[in-house]
Parts: sequence; structure tokens; C-alpha cells
Amino acid sequence: MATPTLTRHTLPGVLGPIAVDVRTSDRHSPRPAVAILPGFKGFKDWGMFPALAERVARAGFTAVSVNCSGCGVNERGEFAYPERFGHNTFSAELQDVQHVLDALEQGTFGLAPTTMVGLVGHSRGGGTAILTARRDPRVHTLVTWAAIATVDRWLDKAVEWRAAGKLDIVNTRTGEVLPLYLDALDDIEQHRPELDILAAAAELTVPWLLLHGSADPAVPLIEARALVAGAPAHPPRVIVLDDAGHTFGAVHPFAGISPDLALVFDETMKWLGRHL
Repeated sequence: MATPTLTRHTLPGVLGPIAVDVRTSDRHSPRPAVAILPGFKGFKDWGMFPALAERVARAGFTAVSVNCSGCGVNERGEFAYPERFGHNTFSAELQDVQHVLDALEQGTFGLAPTTMVGLVGHSRGGGTAILTARRDPRVHTLVTWAAIATVDRWLDKAVEWRAAGKLDIVNTRTGEVLPLYLDALDDIEQHRPELDILAAAAELTVPWLLLHGSADPAVPLIEARALVAGAPAHPPRVIVLDDAGHTFGAVHPFAGISPDLALVFDETMKWLGRHL
């Protein structure tokens, strides 16, 4: 197998450019693509994601790592665009992911066109992946890591949020305080059916692998159980990692693959190999 090469691209997005890294060992022959969707305050170069993308590409897929236009992060991993972050919404991220899938289908990244796609989403990116898999027939399989089961993340603060016009979000890694404006709250209230992750999970028919840590403080295991309970007709395969946290031992800057993350990588790759 040839060594994968990396190219960097931008696409027009809802709130600005979508940054996309493409890793593949063959840009001329059609092959399945795997889109990697980080979570809230995450980004394509955070910790474990480049290592995952490299492994996906070495396995013979095209790895497509995505920073949606409201991510707020530049190519150095800095929150250089706090206003984009502040105006980001779930609906905007769904539209951005559609743009990425369209680009894959149209050969925009200098690749042979592909319509066979797998999604790997972490945390909020897992929720976005579930919603995308419901609506887009190009998605053939789904892997979620610590996925959220609901977009209602901050509604207990809705009154103060509306009064202030923003909600302060602290980036615990850097200490930065980032604004979250009313766009997100309005989006949840106005598009609740389209953003109902549990309803989307109930409608999924594609093969789905769900991985979650039992000690996840950010997205508790109860959310994984809700996703499973909500999909009785086509339940996901579930792997719960005992005592694992939200990122399965990964940190940023990346400090290597922990035993939990090694298991997550291995199971993810086996799943993608089986279903793409």
C-alpha cells in the first residue's frame, strides 16, 4: 500500500471557510471515504484526530478531517475566530457536512468522485454524524465516540443566556472565554424536529458502532444508553470502556495512544473495514 499524502482544502461554509484535510494513498481510483467530525471546542488537529486520520488512510480509505465553519479554530489550533464560534449552530454544522459530502461526490478535492462514505464523530460530532446519517443516503456506516444524545446542552441557562445575549464558554484547556450567542439557542428552539438526535437514531438503518467511556464526565453514559434504547429496530453495536473518559485518554497536544484509545482505534478500523 502506498504511503498516504496529505492535502489541505477549504470550502465555502455557512459562517466562513470549512477547513478540510484529505489523506489518501490514491487520488485517481474511486475508494470509500471516512469523514471525521470533532466535537464542541474540538478541531481536526486536536490530539487523537490526526493519528486516526493517518490510520484510516493507511487502511486504504480516504480520510477527510473536517473543521466546520463555526469551529473558530485556525490551522495552528488557536481560537482565532471567536465570532464564528459564537454564531455557530447545529444546523450550520449539518449544512457544512453536506458541503463536504457534496465535494467528495463531485471530486472537488482532486479525488476520484466517491458516494460511499463512513462517518466517525466524537461527542457533538457524534450527534452531527447521527443526524447526517438519517438524512443522507451517501452515508453507508457510522461510528460514534462519546456521542451526545440531545442538542439541549445549556437550556438550564436559557433565561440568563437570553438576558445577556450570550453564554460564556470556558475552554478548560487554554482558559479562554468564548462567546456563544443566541443563534445556537434560537436554532434549537426553531428546528427541534430536525435536530432530534434520538429520533434520528430511531430511524437509522446503516450499520452503527457506538463507543463510550463509563467515566465520561462531559457526556455521561446515560446518553449512550438513551441512544441505544431509542433505536430498537436497528440497534448499534455497543462497546462501553470501563473507567474511560471523554477522550479515551487522549490529550492535546497529543501524547500518544492510551490503551483505551488503542481499543477505540482498533474497533473503529475493524468496523470500517467490514462495512465500507
